[in-house]
Amino acid sequence: MTITLFAQPYDNSATGFYFETAEEYEAKAQNLRNAYGEEVEEFEIQFIDGEDLDCQLAKAIGLNQVNFRDFLECADAWEDWQKVNVIIAVGECGYDFDPQVDPDHHSIDVYHVESLRELAEQLVDDGLFGDIPEPLQFYINYDAIARDLAVEYSEIKVADERLVYRES
Repeated sequence: MTITLFAQPYDNSATGFYFETAEEYEAKAQNLRNAYGEEVEEFEIQFIDGEDLDCQLAKAIGLNQVNFRDFLECADAWEDWQKVNVIIAVGECGYDFDPQVDPDHHSIDVYHVESLRELAEQLVDDGLFGDIPEPLQFYINYDAIARDLAVEYSEIKVADERLVYRES
């Protein structure tokens, strides 16, 4: 899906414009004049249309006039899982947005589960607590494990998918 952005001038006497590429932005911005014939230099860049994941990526990185070119390149080049990593790392964990850094480099563990309880069940099934005899499996308190996991893990909703993550 194509991403559509809008360049809203800070100068109230000028009219903004829609664009989809950095080249289109450059051409339109270069020719834009305010009501007094002066060149318009500063814009607020707004996300208008595109996939939900790209919208959340724009919000996480603080889309602006300086980084929209990198945003457009990354949104086009990155896989969905890479976008999710950056959304969590930058938007939730305080990392800086750097398009040159591999999104997998952020040391974020992402689990595709609905809740911390579901993650607790998965960890028990994966053997994190060792082999549990079948008669004792019914006595495991997954809610207590989930509360303990909440110390290091967090839940987030990204593009209509609930996830659990932690910084590793």
